[in-house]
Amino acid sequence: MIHLPVLRRGEPYRSLSTLPLRDLRDGRQIGELGLANPGLIARDLALTADTARDLQDSIPCSELMAICRRAADIFLHQPLPAGDAVHGPEEYLRHLAATTGMPMAMGRRNMQKIAFVLREMERVVAGLTRDLPLATIDRGWSETDGRMLSFRRTTDVLGAVLPSNSPGVHSLWLPAIALKIPLALKPGRQEPWTPLRIGQALLAAGVPPAMIGIYPTDHGGAAELLQRCGRSLLFGDRSTVASWASDPRVQLHGPGWSKVLFGADTASTASDHLDLVVDSVAANGGRSCINASGVWMPSHGRQFGLELAERLASITASPLDHPEARLAAAPSRDAAEAQSAFVDARIAKAGGEDLTARFRPEGRVAEVDGCAFLLPTVLYTDDPTANLAQTELLFPLVTVVEAPQETLLENLGPTLVLSLISDDPDLKRQIATDRRVDRLNLGALPTTQVSWDQPHEGNLFHHLYEQRALQRSAPSPVEAPEGEVESQGGNAA
Repeated sequence: MIHLPVLRRGEPYRSLSTLPLRDLRDGRQIGELGLANPGLIARDLALTADTARDLQDSIPCSELMAICRRAADIFLHQPLPAGDAVHGPEEYLRHLAATTGMPMAMGRRNMQKIAFVLREMERVVAGLTRDLPLATIDRGWSETDGRMLSFRRTTDVLGAVLPSNSPGVHSLWLPAIALKIPLALKPGRQEPWTPLRIGQALLAAGVPPAMIGIYPTDHGGAAELLQRCGRSLLFGDRSTVASWASDPRVQLHGPGWSKVLFGADTASTASDHLDLVVDSVAANGGRSCINASGVWMPSHGRQFGLELAERLASITASPLDHPEARLAAAPSRDAAEAQSAFVDARIAKAGGEDLTARFRPEGRVAEVDGCAFLLPTVLYTDDPTANLAQTELLFPLVTVVEAPQETLLENLGPTLVLSLISDDPDLKRQIATDRRVDRLNLGALPTTQVSWDQPHEGNLFHHLYEQRALQRSAPSPVEAPEGEVESQGGNAA
């Protein structure tokens, strides 16, 4: 049985307090997760904060970029410590599947995503900083064409309370390493495998050990981490993130409510984009916040919804080691049944309809190889104000919302990604200036397509650094007469 330790500033620490890691197929315990208490977390964060300046001065950004590039191949291909065991890629994927229900094939694709971000870190950071010269971070300031530019750190440590839904989400905190900010990560209880493997790959590639802290913990420890870090990331459901919504130090990553929006000019030809919508809904098993949970249309909604339902109903559950698996398993049969009942209750309250029931009369929950699966589901409503229109769960669940275009725009709500399929210039302008939309795809792009040279979900650089004013006095004239000093307005250093 594997023991996964706390990683304290790069060093493993065996805690007496542990949490069992179980295979969701049969309940068998396959390992245990060491837990850090709040006091231990507080001590380590204080120590890392005390040494943060030395860490940041000791290694330039360019070397950290090179470390990330080396870590990409190590993460993908090399055996790495997993507590008191050593895991190659296949062992990692098997354990990931066992505790999270993520099929090995999907886990492998997520590994490629993480490796891509590590390998292309220079491009990612250039996108986040808008090509800020790295010397600005190394030295604290830079000068281009006589213009001074300076940024200061907002924190000594970046904390992150992480989820268990998908390994790809860990690509969001990776740029902190290249930006010289040490990490304190609280992994999800079912998914410690990926943060640990990334951390070990970075250590093997040469990152200073004090930059890597991994602290499995309980709710009290998570709160300690969020309270003590100057900046942090919090992943969770609506109720989890809501309690931190007023704290500007915490960047929230909750439900995405991502959408595909058809304009009045394209709704009648929505079938031409059926593949795009299927990808938006079902990629990565529907487990990402960038998966579309809504298709909003001013007309032809029910007709398109039936076409979409027929396509998605053809996706079936497979064993977790199946090479073509497209769905992730629920934590248990009871959990799957409870989520299905939740969906049915919302349908009944809103007067909506499950369009997939026509093509899949056997129901929404399936059991394969000891795992329970929630099968892809397409709902329909003509009320964008109903809760049904903003329903998002960790499986391919999408609501087709049909209402007049003006009504749709009035009720759009927070939207992490919006793919707008329309040639209407007024509609494009309205959406492009809408503060409720975080990421905008103009044209036929799935919501799940990520451009890594653009901020993905909030700008991590702006979270970790803030611009400050910097002025420098001009050099004294070489031959200035005694008692005469050239006037330099506003040149206070």
